[in-house]
Amino acid sequence: MPSALSSVIAASTKPAGGAAIGQVIGATLGGLLATAVLLWIISAHRSGRIKWVGALARYSERVNGLPGWASLPSGLIGGSLLIAVFGMYWDISIHIDKGRDPGPLANPAHYFILVGLFGVFFCGIVSMALTRERPSDTAFKLTRDMYAPLGAMMILVCGTVSLIAFPLDDMWHRLFGQDVTLWGPTHLLLFGGASFSILGIWVLQVEGGRARGGDVPRHTFLQRFRDISLAGALLIGMSTFQGEFDFGVPQFRLVWQPVLLALAAGIALVAARVRIGRGGALYGALFFIGLRGILALIVGGALGQTTPHFPLYIAEALCVEVVALRWDGRRPITLGAVAGLLIGSVGFFAEYAWSHVWMVNPWPASLIAEGLPLAIITGVGAGIVGGAIGRAVTPSAANERVPRWVLPAAGVAILAVVVWCTPQPLPSKPPSATVTLDQARGGPQREAFATVKLDPPDAAKNARWLTITAWQGGGKIVNRLKPIGPGTYRSTQKIPLYGDWKSTLRLQTGSSVLGVPIYMPPDRAIPVPGVAAPHQFTRQFVQDKKLLQREQKKGVSTVLWTIAYLAVLSIALIVGVLLVLGLQRIRAAIRSDGSGPPPDERRREARTPARVATA
Repeated sequence: MPSALSSVIAASTKPAGGAAIGQVIGATLGGLLATAVLLWIISAHRSGRIKWVGALARYSERVNGLPGWASLPSGLIGGSLLIAVFGMYWDISIHIDKGRDPGPLANPAHYFILVGLFGVFFCGIVSMALTRERPSDTAFKLTRDMYAPLGAMMILVCGTVSLIAFPLDDMWHRLFGQDVTLWGPTHLLLFGGASFSILGIWVLQVEGGRARGGDVPRHTFLQRFRDISLAGALLIGMSTFQGEFDFGVPQFRLVWQPVLLALAAGIALVAARVRIGRGGALYGALFFIGLRGILALIVGGALGQTTPHFPLYIAEALCVEVVALRWDGRRPITLGAVAGLLIGSVGFFAEYAWSHVWMVNPWPASLIAEGLPLAIITGVGAGIVGGAIGRAVTPSAANERVPRWVLPAAGVAILAVVVWCTPQPLPSKPPSATVTLDQARGGPQREAFATVKLDPPDAAKNARWLTITAWQGGGKIVNRLKPIGPGTYRSTQKIPLYGDWKSTLRLQTGSSVLGVPIYMPPDRAIPVPGVAAPHQFTRQFVQDKKLLQREQKKGVSTVLWTIAYLAVLSIALIVGVLLVLGLQRIRAAIRSDGSGPPPDERRREARTPARVATA
C-alpha cells in the first residue's frame, strides 16, 4: 500500500472527540490506584506503621531549617513541577510533529505531566499529614490532631485543579472535538494551577519561618538555591502561557507575545526581588534560562522533536534590580510600578532584538506601535501585582501604604489589555491568494516550492507574519516568505504535500489572523475531506483558527459553548479568589504578630496621614 495512503488511514484511526473508553477506564483506574497509595502512606505514617515519611521530614528540617511540614513539601514540589513542565513541552512538541494522540495513554509525555501534577497534589497532603498540633495561627483544624497549614491548602487547591483538568479535557473533547491549542480552557486550568502552586509554597515557608520565631532562613547554599529555584519556577510557570509563540505556531495575534512577556516578568521578577532581596530577579531569570535551555536540548535534541524556544528576561531582571536600588522591600508596590514601566519599555525592545536572534516569528517593526504601549500598561499592572505578592510572602517587607484603588486598578488594566488583544475578526472583504507550486520532488512524498500572489497586492502590508506553515507530518516547518515583486512572495524551502502533513499559508495583519489551506489530508474521524494541492489554485483567506482547529465539532449549540466556558471560568475565578484570600491572610498574620516591617518603618507608617488607606 502506498505510504501516503497508509498515513491517511492511520490518522483517521486517532479519535477526535475524546479518548476511547478503554483508555478512559485505564486512566481512571490508574488515578484511583495512585490516590489509594497516597492515602495508605498518610494513614500508615499517622499510625506509626511506616517511619520513612517522618525520617524524610526530619532530614529536610535539618537541611532547610524549617519544620518538616514546611520543609519537606518545599523540597518535593520543585522536582514535581520539573517533571510536569518537561512533560508539557514534550507533549506540545509531539502534537505539533505528529498530530493528535491515539489516546491519553498512548502519549508518553502525559505520564510525566500526570506524575508531576500528582506530586504537587501530594505536597499539599503530606504537609497536613506531618502536623500533630496547630503549626501556625493561619492553619485550619481538620481533626483532633491534624491541621492544614494555609500554604498546604493553597497547594492542594492548585494541584487539585490541575489534576481535574485531565478528565475535564476529555469531556471537552467529547462535547466540542479536539481543541488543538495550548489556550484551550481546560489546558489553561492544567498549567495555571501548577504554576500558581508556587505561591502556596512561599506561604508555607513563611508559616514555617514564623513557627521558628523568625523569617525563612537563608544561611546555606541549599537554602539560597531553594529560594532562587522557586522564583525561577514561578517565571517558568508564568511563561507557559506563551507556549504557542515559543514553538512558532501561534493561533493568536502576535501582540499577545510582548504582553504575556511583560505579564510574566512583572509578576514573577518583582515578587522574586521582594522575596529574595538583592539579585533575586536576576537569579530567577538565570534559573529560567538554564532550565528552559536544558528542556530545549532534551526535547529538540535528544528526543528529536520540535525545539521550544524561549525569551531571555535578562533585560527585564536588570530593570527590576536597578529600580530596587532606590525602592526595594521597603516600597514593594512602588518598586513594582516603576520596574513594570521599564519592563514594558526597555524589556520590549530587548525581547524585540532577541526575537530576531532566536525566535521562530521575529517581531516586525509594525508591532511597535501597538505592542509597546500595551506592554507598558501590562508591565506596570503586573509589577504592582508582583510587588503585592512579594510583600505578602516576605515578613521583612514593609507594608507600604498606598490608596486602596491601586491593586484593583492594576488588575483592571491587565484585564483591559486582554480584552483589547482577544478579537480576531475576519475582514469584511478577505484577501485571496493565487498559489503556484513548483514541484521539487514527485512521487508519494511530493514536495514543492510555492509562489504566492496576493489580491489585493498590499494585503500583507505591515504584516506581523506571512508564512507557510506545515506540521503534523513528522516535523514542523515555518517558512517566512520572501518578497519577489509587488504582492508576490516565494517560499525559500520545500513544502511537504503528502501524508499527514498539513500545509497552510498564514497571514497576521492588524487584528486579523488569516489562513489559506495549501494541502490537508482527509480525516474520517472528524470527518472532513482532504484539501488537494494542484499546480496552481486561487483561494480566499479564512479565519486561521478554522484551519488549525478543524478537529472542532461543527454545529454545537451556542448555549452549550457558553455554559462550558462559564463553568471553566468559574473554577478559575474560585481558585484565584482563594489564592488572593490566602495571601491576605498570611500578610495580616505577619502584621499582627509584629514580624513585619522593622520598627523604623512602622514608626514611619504611623506618621502617614489617616486619609491614606492601605491597599
